[in-house]
Parts: sequence; C-alpha cells; structure tokens
Amino acid sequence: MSDPHRHHQHEVPYPDRSPAARRLRWAHRIAHRLTPHSHESADKLDPALESSARGLRALWVSLAVLGATALIQAAVVVVSGSVALLGDTVHNTADALTAVPLGIAFVLGRRAATRRFTYGYGRAEDLAGVVVVLTITASAVLAAWTAVDRLLDPRPVAHVPAVAVAALVGFAGNEWVARHRIRVGREIGSAALVADGLHARTDGYTSLAVLLGAGGAALGWRLADPVVGLAITAAIVLVLRDAAREVFRRLMDAVDPALVDRAERVLAEVPGVRGVGELRLRWIGHRLRAEVALVVDGEATVREAHRIAVAAEHALLHAVPRLTAALVHADPAPSPGEADPHLALAHHAAA
Repeated sequence: MSDPHRHHQHEVPYPDRSPAARRLRWAHRIAHRLTPHSHESADKLDPALESSARGLRALWVSLAVLGATALIQAAVVVVSGSVALLGDTVHNTADALTAVPLGIAFVLGRRAATRRFTYGYGRAEDLAGVVVVLTITASAVLAAWTAVDRLLDPRPVAHVPAVAVAALVGFAGNEWVARHRIRVGREIGSAALVADGLHARTDGYTSLAVLLGAGGAALGWRLADPVVGLAITAAIVLVLRDAAREVFRRLMDAVDPALVDRAERVLAEVPGVRGVGELRLRWIGHRLRAEVALVVDGEATVREAHRIAVAAEHALLHAVPRLTAALVHADPAPSPGEADPHLALAHHAAA
C-alpha cells in the first residue's frame, strides 16, 4: 500500500472530525515540523551514500597506515635479514590489499538500482566479506604452516632489537586499523568492514608472534618462534570464527531480533493499526529494508488504509536505524464468517 519512492502526503483526504482526532492531527503536525527530516527518495539515499563515503574513507586511511607500517618493516628486513619479519611484512602487505575488494563493493553499492538488479548493488559488500573471510583463512593456514616448519627446522634470529621494534610497529599499525575499521563498520552497519577490521587484528597478533619469538630467541630458546606461532594460529582461528559467523548471518538475511521487537512495538502504536502480521527486515549492504503486513479496520476505505500504511512507514523510518525503505501492506480485519482473503494464495505458499 505504501510506495517508498513517492513523496507522502500526511494530510488525510477525508479526516475524522472528532475532537480527539483533531488533537492528534495537530500534535502530529507540530512534531513533524519541529523534527528535521525528509521522505523524498533522493533525501533517503543521502545517509546511505554518506555511510558508503565513510566506509571508503576508513578503507583508504587504514590502507595508508598499513602501507606505512609495511614500509617500515621492509626497511628493517633489509637491515636485519630476519626471515620471520620478512614473512610478516609480506603478510601485512598482502592483507592490506583486502581494502581493494571492499572499496569496489562500496563504490558499486552507490550505484542506482536497475531493471536487472532491482535492489541495487549493496550485496557486493557481502561478497567482499566472503573474500575477507577467505583471506583470514589463508592467513591462518600460512601461520600454521610457517610455525610447523620452524618447529621442525629451528633457525636463529639475528638483530633481535631491530626485529622487536619492527614487530611492535606492525602490531600498533594493525591494531589501530582494526579498531578504526570495526568502529566505522559497526556505525554504518557494514559486516564486511567489521570482518576486515577483525582481519587486521589477526595481522597484529602475527606481528606479536614475531616479537615474542624474537624475545624467546634472545633468551636462548630456539623453539620460541614456532611455539608462539602456533598459539597465534589458534587466536587467528577464533577471530576467523567470529568474522565468518558475521558474514554468514548477513548472507542469510539475519538481523538483530531487537530490531524486529522495536519495529513491532512502533507499528502497534500507529493509530489505525489493529495488529502486526508478517514483518521482515533484511540487510542490503549496510542498508536495511522492511516488509510488513498490518491489520486495519475492514470497513476502512482505500484512502484510509493507505494513510495508515504511510503513517506506519513513517514511524519505522524514524525508529529503525539505517532503514531506508519499507513496503507496507494493509490487510482488513476479518469479519465473522468471512473467508480468508489470502486463501487463493495458500497453495503457492505450500509449494
């Protein structure tokens, strides 16, 4: 009943003229004018485009930090000849490039919907999240393989102080990037950016492995590097589990149940709504869409039912963070002895 791409008129064509209804309309008009907002389709996209821009900025800033970190580590590798630090430097450089698929996803997500991609290109973020998870998996495999190799064939670590400093630089750079990406990703609702932040955190753990291994070597324990490497591999696997779960839930259209509860409460308070039927929320990239069926008075006119649907969408847009569109369907309240109007669709649902 409600078209999210139209400018909705909030005036009722045939208003209820009771004193209570007039007071309700005046209160709504005052609140509507005092609250800065818009429901034009172009204005709805502004916050979504801004969130994409924030995601891109987070990627480029973190890429610059990781690039500087890798350059510092590479310089120490040349001076020290540390094979462990060389592996960590190559690892950090390759993993910094995960910003590329995420950046492509954010750019694609800003494109308008087409007749083929009617929901737009927001799902590109979820595909980028899969790439990030696969990269974390490869990191875990590489860390485990290197640790086992060093365990079977221990090697001395030269220039321990320089290697330790470079390892600290690697950890600090990755941890800063991890916190920045995770914070921005959660603020704009991007599971892929959060997963990439968790990935950066695993790279910081790898750098700590180099530091701890160098410290153990300085104390004369040659197996320190591979033993710490195996411990860090276990930590990477734990981070991989969290990132994979986050991306899997997004791919399966999972949302926080608290959002569903909030939407139901808000809809139930809309004047004219007698009940809330089916309610669905789904992420498309870092934007939410809603589909809901409401129960209204069976004797309501089409215009009255549409007014209620518009009011319901209006309430959802204000109550649910990052919701950019809602499709609201109004069902008439059943009368005694009346057949279910959806009966003709039952065999399709069963299939």
